[in-house]
Amino acid sequence: MSQAARPLKVMLDHKLSQFDDTWAPKIVARYNDNEVRLVKAEGEWVWHRHDETDELFLILDGEFEMDFRDGTVVVRPGELLLVPRGVEHRPAARRGQVRLLLIDPAGTPNTGDTRTATPAVEL
Repeated sequence: MSQAARPLKVMLDHKLSQFDDTWAPKIVARYNDNEVRLVKAEGEWVWHRHDETDELFLILDGEFEMDFRDGTVVVRPGELLLVPRGVEHRPAARRGQVRLLLIDPAGTPNTGDTRTATPAVEL
């Protein structure tokens, strides 16, 4: 098997143990034109929307809430939430730290706006 064709195995718990900062996405893998990102969250993030892409949240640990202008959705470990493009939302971890896996198109800012985003960085 050539080096370029080798499968990639990512140990999520190990990667999550390598950082403590919150709301700062860490890129742990790439495929096609997407980034697989890990995030630790505590408290509330900012209201925002993504006009160009849907957003995928997979909850690994903790209870996560997604506020929408018309209500809040609670998401628990093992559950996935898809936020459609253009829908304003505010992620929140109000009951302690939450660990998340996100899949976004490469370079997608976490606030939908590069001027206010915390850039995703390679871990």
